[in-house]
Amino acid sequence: MDSPVVAQLFRQLFRHRPRGCQGLRPPPPPSSSTLVAHAYSARRAGIGGAAAPAGAHQHHSLSRRPPSYRSYATRASRDRGMKSNESRWQQRTHIMPEDRREEFAQYPYMSIQDLKRRTERPRKVKMLLRDFIDDSLYNPSYGYFSKQAVIFSPGEPFDFNAMRDEIEFHSELGRRYTEFEDALDDAQGGAENPTRQLWHTPTELFRPFYGEAIARYLVSNYRLTTYPYDDLLIYEMGAGRGTLMLNILDYIREVDPQVYARTRYNIIEISPSLADLQSRHLLSTAESRGHRERVDIINKSIFEWDRYEPSPCFFLAMEVFDNFAHDGIRYDVATEEPLQGHVLIDGDGDFYEFYVHELDPVAARFFRVRHAATGGQYPKPYPSNPVLRYLSTKMPFAANLSDPEFIPTRLMQFFDVLEKFFPAHRLLTSDFDALPQAVRGLNAPVVQTRYQRRMVPVTTPLVHQGYFDILFPTDFRITEAIYRAITGKLTRVMSHGDFMRRWAYVEDTETRSGENPLLTHYRNASVLVTV
Repeated sequence: MDSPVVAQLFRQLFRHRPRGCQGLRPPPPPSSSTLVAHAYSARRAGIGGAAAPAGAHQHHSLSRRPPSYRSYATRASRDRGMKSNESRWQQRTHIMPEDRREEFAQYPYMSIQDLKRRTERPRKVKMLLRDFIDDSLYNPSYGYFSKQAVIFSPGEPFDFNAMRDEIEFHSELGRRYTEFEDALDDAQGGAENPTRQLWHTPTELFRPFYGEAIARYLVSNYRLTTYPYDDLLIYEMGAGRGTLMLNILDYIREVDPQVYARTRYNIIEISPSLADLQSRHLLSTAESRGHRERVDIINKSIFEWDRYEPSPCFFLAMEVFDNFAHDGIRYDVATEEPLQGHVLIDGDGDFYEFYVHELDPVAARFFRVRHAATGGQYPKPYPSNPVLRYLSTKMPFAANLSDPEFIPTRLMQFFDVLEKFFPAHRLLTSDFDALPQAVRGLNAPVVQTRYQRRMVPVTTPLVHQGYFDILFPTDFRITEAIYRAITGKLTRVMSHGDFMRRWAYVEDTETRSGENPLLTHYRNASVLVTV
């Protein structure tokens, strides 16, 4: 993180000079509030303080014992001696964290519904961490997927059989990435866009073989269950460029015309720009236009869905769970009581994280559902043994709160939507079960941006909204248990490679050395299916 690339990124994106900061008064005596302040500053001038050291957290409990009052260091104006065009970004520090309890008590709450209506990033507000992440990724005016993300398309499918090995595949992939970005720069007048957020999906890398494997699964299970009494009804959430849709429909039209005649494909897409891209992709060629009468693209969030679907259907959610917003939870190490994370945004656009004892109804329900679904057997971010937990609190400089746990409350709400509006569905989902370079915590996300065609990971989810991808791993054991508890359906979990060995023609993606990128490229992914 402490590299010239990161510093240059921050200076490039934010060259404005925020107004000077005033010194802080000594904190007032606390009320009976059960607030716990995890008060570290995320400098907006540095896109949310991306260079913060991981894990150097300090906590101040106001509910368990009276604090010893002290004056916090005042911040003199940083304008002295600075050039007018110089960025004021500096690495965030956890030494002497600033006290923002007064602002936390005064600032109004903003719900996710309030945030969706905003056209500018909010200030002088507080919100749940879950809603902050959701707003960062999906806000219609400045969200990552709404305004920043560009999906890579490699052009012609890769000829894996002609490649020597996986090294050659990665070399060819890098070459096509460069060509793709060069073409985008040329289309924008030749100027390079250093902050372009470009990412890829397995559907694009392994086109059409990945989509054909999904199609074989769908057709086989459809013929074994509801054919010929019901149509093959498919819903896909978060369809990217619409490539998976086209690959599935192309395969069914060619291999099983009887099933194709009864196929209906629906895309549920939250991003207006991606919904428009999917529509254009559908009409781009004469071959794809032949599917037009069988496709319906619905520009709506799945969490706003209100249409009841009584018919049997397949619901596809490929690489979607990782971008569902999570709640941040820390636990009182002595009592195991959970505290829920909130984000305060001050008048300068700086971020502060607070934890409070009172859980909102969604988080409280998640704890009840998870406990019932798993019989209380799930990972915790603190020692389960009472003796070890007691000893951990007696260590020098021991924190009074555990490391954070990120709980998938939005995922639980998605299962609620399936149970309520799609009672006869069969779910097929694939996502990452582990992620490298995650921030500190249990089930913690990877937070990253892209600058000058290089990926830059950071160490906190409190980042400038819209410029960072925030993606979480999925604990499929817990996810499967919660899904079963909410929907009452049976499931099976397998690795991505095992699913592809069963449903893909793996010889199509095998290199001359015998290596197979389709099986190895997503080793850290799993697949869950309804049976």
